[in-house]
Amino acid sequence: MSSPPTKTELSEAEERFDRKGVLLIAAAHTVQDTFQGFLPPLLPLFIGTMALTNARAGLLALFLDLPSLLQPIFGHATDRGRLKALIYLSPGITAVMMSLLGIAPNYTALVVLLLMAGISRAVFHASGPAAVGHLSGRRLGHGMGMWMIGGQLGPSLGPLLVVGVVQLLGVRRLPWLMLPGILVSLLLFWQLRTMPTLPSRSNSSHAPMKQSLMTMAPLMLIVTALVATRAFLTSALSIYLPTFLTERGAALWVAGASLSMTHLAGTVGVVFSGGLSDRFGRRTMLSIAYLCGPVLMLLFLASTGWAQVVILFFLGLTALSTMSVLMAVVQESFPANRSLANGLYLATTFVVQSAIAVAVGAIGDHVGLGRAFAGSALVMLCGLPLVRMLPNSATRSPSPIAP
Repeated sequence: MSSPPTKTELSEAEERFDRKGVLLIAAAHTVQDTFQGFLPPLLPLFIGTMALTNARAGLLALFLDLPSLLQPIFGHATDRGRLKALIYLSPGITAVMMSLLGIAPNYTALVVLLLMAGISRAVFHASGPAAVGHLSGRRLGHGMGMWMIGGQLGPSLGPLLVVGVVQLLGVRRLPWLMLPGILVSLLLFWQLRTMPTLPSRSNSSHAPMKQSLMTMAPLMLIVTALVATRAFLTSALSIYLPTFLTERGAALWVAGASLSMTHLAGTVGVVFSGGLSDRFGRRTMLSIAYLCGPVLMLLFLASTGWAQVVILFFLGLTALSTMSVLMAVVQESFPANRSLANGLYLATTFVVQSAIAVAVGAIGDHVGLGRAFAGSALVMLCGLPLVRMLPNSATRSPSPIAP
């Protein structure tokens, strides 16, 4: 009969990078975000079949996103062991709700389904990164990078999947797509049910939410300012790049391909920046991004032809790769409240980026997108001094942590 693990053995287990667990949750993140990507391609169908205005159709996206504001509450509950099961259930719940959109009889049914999917999404995004953090040990940045890959792939796969099914089988057959999501939830539960992905309620000793938020406030103000200064440039790239290029005479397919390439570069950057921040430090990697991003944007505006393509790749590689590093900063700063801290970070990011995306468009309307892009570079550069105000995470040389 084996003896119970000692404190030293438990500490070593907590330091170890659990590749299997991290990969499973990252894969579930891909599935979760794949189903969230169903809505935009379905909007034209709803407009036609339900005689919706563009404004009412646009509100549907808001109903899916609105529950994201509740992520701090869901994160706090998860830290206290009350929502742990929803890490496993969320991909299946989201799959069911988004697949049922194909047979929704009216607008009210669409709203209810999207709100429920949005709640499931908010719970998963508040608790999933914290679970990855617990399973990543000392390689927190690497774990956050793997988590972010799922979020990068899902929105790209979702529209392709739903359009393919609708074209081949018809929108009424869409509910069949819920089956893979349900299977993923079952697999996630079976594989992770015994892993200490999150603290249980019995061993959690957390301060009240108000007290926890007050403790987090100083760091979160700095992080929010960093998100805001970066959001000007990322909004320019992610939303207005095709418009800018077509205004400069590029064909629509070239503009679209440029956007896809930029996001692909961002995915590569997310993977490597998280792991590199484990070795060289969070502040070092963020400083590189907040310096190189603005410089590359200004070079992009001053160049033409293939030079722009090359610069865009490196621009995506640096400017779009900071989210995993900031997420690692937040989680390692509040290890006892990972889910609450992560939920607060994501909810703040959602609000800030949405508001700034509108602001960048308004600036572009008044002074032109070229000047708006240049201004976004200068604003991101202003975030560079803020990076030095973050906690100085210790740099580490490669250690023999079990894969």
